[in-house]
Amino acid sequence: MLARLQMAFTLGFHIIFACFGVGLPLLMLLAEYRYLRTKDPVWKNIAKRWSKIFAVLFAVGAVSGTVLSFELGLLWPQFMGTFGGVIGLPFTLEGFAFFIEGIFVGIYLYGWNRLSPKAHWLSSFPIAISGAASAWFVVTANAWMNSPAGFQMLRGAVVDVDPIAAMLNAATPTQTLHMILAAYMVAAFCMASVYAVAWLKGKRDAYHTKALALSLWMAIALTPLQIVAGDWSAKAVAKNQPIKLAAMEGQFDTTTHAPLRIGGLPDAVEGVTRYAIEIPGMLSWLLYDDAAAVVKGLNDFPRENWPPVAVVHIAFQVMVAMGSFLLLIGLWRIFGPKNSLFYFLLSLSGVASVIALESGWIVTEVGRQPWIVYGFMKTADAVTDSPGIIFVFAATLLIYGILIFGSVFVLRLLAKKPIPEEDHAS
Repeated sequence: MLARLQMAFTLGFHIIFACFGVGLPLLMLLAEYRYLRTKDPVWKNIAKRWSKIFAVLFAVGAVSGTVLSFELGLLWPQFMGTFGGVIGLPFTLEGFAFFIEGIFVGIYLYGWNRLSPKAHWLSSFPIAISGAASAWFVVTANAWMNSPAGFQMLRGAVVDVDPIAAMLNAATPTQTLHMILAAYMVAAFCMASVYAVAWLKGKRDAYHTKALALSLWMAIALTPLQIVAGDWSAKAVAKNQPIKLAAMEGQFDTTTHAPLRIGGLPDAVEGVTRYAIEIPGMLSWLLYDDAAAVVKGLNDFPRENWPPVAVVHIAFQVMVAMGSFLLLIGLWRIFGPKNSLFYFLLSLSGVASVIALESGWIVTEVGRQPWIVYGFMKTADAVTDSPGIIFVFAATLLIYGILIFGSVFVLRLLAKKPIPEEDHAS
């Protein structure tokens, strides 16, 4: 449990910074593009200020990501010892993508007065592409844990390894798309929420207005795409991990016309989900385009293979609720009045996007339990037997606490730097 808690904490911490590493470069690219098209210095200043924020978050993300890579070997030696050769390729490729991103980050940050405007803008493309590629490679490894492929087991040993087939497993398309869209959404909504707070404080000059508009419209454009990707992902889970889908929906009995549950609290002892609003047949229809389709329930599987049902179901409900809230904000921006209530709700969107992100990963990881490699190795069989994990966990909490404090301190210093007067007036 201590190993799982440490892994959960460090992954939950890192993934937020990783989202900014993926999403902020795209926002910077778009802002600088607007500068090249309009010659409006406001857009250039937006891109420059965002690049400084990105540099801080990129550095923290690099540190926290490095810790995670060591934890895989230190906390889960049986897992890496058995399957390291199967999933090593995406981690290697992610390393290449990370270093390419790091090289061009340096060029971008220090090239404002050394490159032509167009050349400087073009230097942002490798950052944005490498950031997305890093996320893609890492998530393929996690997708493999949910849908193992590219190897055979012979008397407990891994043979006939095909690392490409492992990387391109059945869960890869849905998980990678869902995660990369989530990264873009987290970055966009978090930036929009910052400028929504500024709007509520009366900062409505050209700089704040344009920064808000760009980040918000990017978030609005991505939200419906994420909903479609989420639907596709749920259908893939129903096919590849039906027990996880049953836990997500609090579905204990195999049945036709399975209901979609809104809310509810599963009771694994009694085998019932209480207090839910049920829409008859909707789950069957969403998964199989047929309201009479059969949906497998948890009771079809050995109880020792059940994940923590309540945790998975509640996390899934929270993710859907936050996603619906973000969709509502987008619809309000398009069709409703842009009053103080709208900007107040928008100011909450950054936190909501992060909650949705973390809840989604809880569904993915806790929903796979008790397996670390679905159907092949249980988490309890993969963990280290070395003593002293609690001391390592305590040190990790201390180090990450320092990282959080340092990040907030530096970002606040950057935020206090005055905006050039011409940007207020443009």
